[in-house]
Amino acid sequence: MKNTVKIQEVNPSFTNRRSFLKLSGLTVIGTGLLLAGCNDTDDDNNDQNQLPGVRNGVFDLGGGDLGVLTYAYALEQLEADFYTKVVNASGFNSFPDADRQVLTDLYHHEVIHREFFKTALTGALPDPSTQLLPALAFDYGSLNFNSRDQVLATAKALEDTGVAAYNGAAKQITSVDYLLLAGKIVSVEARHASAIRSLINPNSNSFAGDDVISTSNGLDQAKEPAEILGVAGGFITTEFTANYL
Repeated sequence: MKNTVKIQEVNPSFTNRRSFLKLSGLTVIGTGLLLAGCNDTDDDNNDQNQLPGVRNGVFDLGGGDLGVLTYAYALEQLEADFYTKVVNASGFNSFPDADRQVLTDLYHHEVIHREFFKTALTGALPDPSTQLLPALAFDYGSLNFNSRDQVLATAKALEDTGVAAYNGAAKQITSVDYLLLAGKIVSVEARHASAIRSLINPNSNSFAGDDVISTSNGLDQAKEPAEILGVAGGFITTEFTANYL
């Protein structure tokens, strides 16, 4: 018997670029799909040995579809925490209006993504009390959240990393429903990356720069979890492992 979490479908409308950016994030989970849990022991992808959970005293993200979703949940926790600190910084109101509008929209998007993964995994994991990734802690070192340049540079790094992370992990997903979900969210993350790059270098082609878009196939970069966690792990202070990804 499988646990399911149903996501309510919505039909947005938008009239301008900012509304599109805003609604694209708010409605990414409006797919009407069912997220199925993993209580079927005869499914190789649901191998109990690969489910998320504590191993040798340390939480491991696990493997298979639910491991990939847990990996995404960890990254969404990071992005949500970062933008929460951005919009609550004492100097945020001194940023240009366009910056504040975009950064506020991204804050809402990432919080929604984080809570979506938390809810979905809670419903899909056989024992979420022990298998759900806990709330992570973060440290941004000397980052000055009142500095526009530092905030946008960090946002650029996080968004570019997020897009590459989803693209790199997609090949590990076996469920077509989960793959659809990842595809919808990565399309929003790509819009985030483009918006941040346009704030840094307005009226340029930076939004699709050669450093993130392949000149050979026109696609965004795709990076393996080990490479992504090597970057994101610089901000995450909570210890965890990813031995099955």
